[in-house]
Amino acid sequence: MTRRSTRPARRIVVVGNGMTGARFAEEVARRDPDGHRVHLTVVGAEPGPAYNRVLLPGLLEGSYTPGDITLPEPGGPGITRLRGTAATGLDTASRTVDLDTGERLDYDDLVLATGARAALPPLPGLAAPDGTPAEGVTALRDLADHRRLENLVRPGAPAVVLGGGVLGLETARALAASGVRVSVVEAAPWIMRRQIDRACAGVLAAAYEDLGVRVHAWRVADRWAPGTGLVLDDGTVLPGDAVVVTAGVRPAVDLAEKAGLATSHGVQVDDRLSTSDPRVHAIGDCAAHPGGGAGLVQPGYEQARVLADLLTGTDPAARYAGARPVTRLKATGIDLTAMGATDEDKTAQGTESVVVSDPAKRRYARLDVAEGKVTGAVLLGFPEAAPEVSRLFDQAAAVPEDRLALLQGLPAPAEDAGGAAGGPGAPEAHVCRCNAVTRTDIEQAWLDGARTRPAVAQATRATTGCGGCTRDVDAILKAMDSGKGAAKVG
Repeated sequence: MTRRSTRPARRIVVVGNGMTGARFAEEVARRDPDGHRVHLTVVGAEPGPAYNRVLLPGLLEGSYTPGDITLPEPGGPGITRLRGTAATGLDTASRTVDLDTGERLDYDDLVLATGARAALPPLPGLAAPDGTPAEGVTALRDLADHRRLENLVRPGAPAVVLGGGVLGLETARALAASGVRVSVVEAAPWIMRRQIDRACAGVLAAAYEDLGVRVHAWRVADRWAPGTGLVLDDGTVLPGDAVVVTAGVRPAVDLAEKAGLATSHGVQVDDRLSTSDPRVHAIGDCAAHPGGGAGLVQPGYEQARVLADLLTGTDPAARYAGARPVTRLKATGIDLTAMGATDEDKTAQGTESVVVSDPAKRRYARLDVAEGKVTGAVLLGFPEAAPEVSRLFDQAAAVPEDRLALLQGLPAPAEDAGGAAGGPGAPEAHVCRCNAVTRTDIEQAWLDGARTRPAVAQATRATTGCGGCTRDVDAILKAMDSGKGAAKVG
């Protein structure tokens, strides 16, 4: 007979009900479904349930409904949720959190999952006197931003996206798919400067031009003129009824700073996700770990898993080791996966590079290998190669001798087969990297009766992270429905 502790459950307060905070609550519920070990109180400033903000461009485009992007929120005796409630103060000495309702919560451990806020550049016309977005200006970080943007744009009218990173490009594609005439402005020498090299950016920009999006890289904005558009520093005016600012975020660290916790580009945490106060922890976009991970879904989910192991006592040895980021651009009609360092100025000496450039077909691939392992890769228009290259990068596994065949998604020769190159001894590649879901997991879910994407998401969590695997999951389901078995995905 299992003996249950008679000691009261430990009190854990989570400040933030975004993607990472919601995932932490889900991970705790999996480990302690009856609430015997801990009692969790989740404080969320937004009034509704948690949702996947990464999929907001898809919601704008119409690929998703609000229900599609809603995240699981397990209930039970061990979880209390306070929606539409903001934390206003933190006292680490008394271990209390003040709320805007006037309530005060006691805690044994506190988890900061406050995320990040959109940053408005110091550009004339973008901000109102109170610091909020001015007329015609919005970000795209939450559902309120989504509603504001929907009210600002209409088919056939012009809009400008300020920022050519992943969110900016996904937003631009979503607007164009809705019939809006879109211009993208990026101050860096090329779009997606942090993820891809200049050559790939040129091909990607051409692919966007094909889709009706004008790309202006290495151009500096001068001011926003409501009712007119965005004025560049050379006097050029890009017409726009709206400007969507996707030019960066700031970690939400106000609560931590006021409490005296150490911060630097986020709340500083160690491998246990503990802050300078060992009873306070931080995960997700507000956390600054030496190994990185802020701004990415998969590392945030990994942090939630590690912290749930630690705070429920499931695995006291659990540690967060840092991120190996893989970026996937979620834009209809474009298939781009990038990982590691591919900037010529940042690649290590001794790095070997294999490059395939096919601008006419809007395809580009680059594979960087050092000491026999993938250190970076960019795959634009090479979906068949993405799963295996990502697996090799994730696992720091040996790369097969035929690098060109790898980029083409071809099977490794017999002499290269094995655990190092995706042979019989190799771990299966993940279809959903955010949630570590393999093709076999999805096929098994289908066999168990999950015949739609939402059903597969409920059974496996696939597509509930960054959403980059949505097309892959759809392809597998289509193949299973047709009786052809698993399809190639990428």
